[in-house]
Amino acid sequence: MSVAISRFETQAAASAAARLPRLQRGDGVAEIGFARRGTETRLAHLYQRTPCRVLFPERELGDPTLAVLLTTSGGLTGGDKIRVALSVDENAATTFTSQAAEKLYRSLGPAADIDVALEAKSGAYLEYLPQETIVFDGAKLARRTRAMLAHGSRLFACDLLIFGRAAHDERLEHGSIYDRWQVWRDGALLWTDALSLDGDIAATLRSPFAFAGAEALGTAIYVGSDAATHLPFARKLAESSTGRSGVSFVRGVLLARFFGAPAAAMRADLARYLRAFRAAIGWPARLPRVWSV
Repeated sequence: MSVAISRFETQAAASAAARLPRLQRGDGVAEIGFARRGTETRLAHLYQRTPCRVLFPERELGDPTLAVLLTTSGGLTGGDKIRVALSVDENAATTFTSQAAEKLYRSLGPAADIDVALEAKSGAYLEYLPQETIVFDGAKLARRTRAMLAHGSRLFACDLLIFGRAAHDERLEHGSIYDRWQVWRDGALLWTDALSLDGDIAATLRSPFAFAGAEALGTAIYVGSDAATHLPFARKLAESSTGRSGVSFVRGVLLARFFGAPAAAMRADLARYLRAFRAAIGWPARLPRVWSV
């Protein structure tokens, strides 16, 4: 049995594809800069473009100045582009977080493209603590986070990826994830790390030699002149987690990893670590209130 496709059928298919409507995609920007003004850290620069928005709630007593990022679209999908630039000037201190979990919806083709640039000047403290990113089955994510640090600055940051929607009995099986981090100090690369998942993602997540059934992957990093002294405490904290965990110190970067299941337990493990470690570096042992909403 053979099948022949006429030239007319090919042309008709191409014509039908050309008539499909071009879907609207987000192209958001959030640029936020803080500077020291006397004894306080104040907003020095703000530029935002839909769907990115920034809120400035009152901080808790004893905490750094707070900025909360959100996307008004309620989530991202293939073809969306987001650019975020967060900077803290000399001797200023700021916490950046997100209003809620970021949702990555199923893509019809391209990846959602996210670029995050963090900059801390000399003597600055930059805290970047976004809530989790939930990657729906079929979603495609390409995210790059770059931290540029000056001598004497400190960075405390986290990242939490959740593979699928457990509440809907959904697991991430198809799609792609590319999630890269870089930390630079005075123009020199200290640390880089990239996660790449595609193809049969379900097999990778199930494999005992890869994620061993993990539903989430959490990362916390701390960079500062005192980072090495906190290594024993960080390891003790990680050992109390419900899933698998590990802490290492590489070229001035203190790195903690958490992965396992269920996803809610991994989120709780990461939050517990962040609160306790935050107290160890001189801040109250708590996270921004939006983490609890």
